Amino acid sequence: MEPKIHEGRNVKRFREMLGIKQEALAYELGDDWNQKKISILEQKESIETALLQEIADALKIPMEAIRNFDEEQAITFISNTFQEGSFVNTGHTPNFNINPVEKWLEAMDENKKLYERMLKEKDDMILTLQTMLENMRK
Repeated sequence: MEPKIHEGRNVKRFREMLGIKQEALAYELGDDWNQKKISILEQKESIETALLQEIADALKIPMEAIRNFDEEQAITFISNTFQEGSFVNTGHTPNFNINPVEKWLEAMDENKKLYERMLKEKDDMILTLQTMLENMRK
């Protein structure tokens, strides 16, 4: 029997991995959302497909990443594959369905670029504020 994926918990995991607060996700989902509704959503075992797609879009990750992520399988894979930070050569090449992983990695790369752009904008804003402050002191 295949283990049941807890989609709400997976939303929470990805949100936290991306450093996004519940309030920020609520803001991205629109006026009908708030922190409390996100908290309740993250407790739901299954989430309607349309809503899950909206959440995935807001987090900028593939919906399949949320729908298919199984922490127990990930831990088992990592513990069986890596030892002290090194790849264990088992003599065979594992056959994984790369497509969802590639999509997830692409989304993570996009998030990294967005984060870097936001950091640059923050630095630019600080520089602008410092310049304005200096001009006010003159």
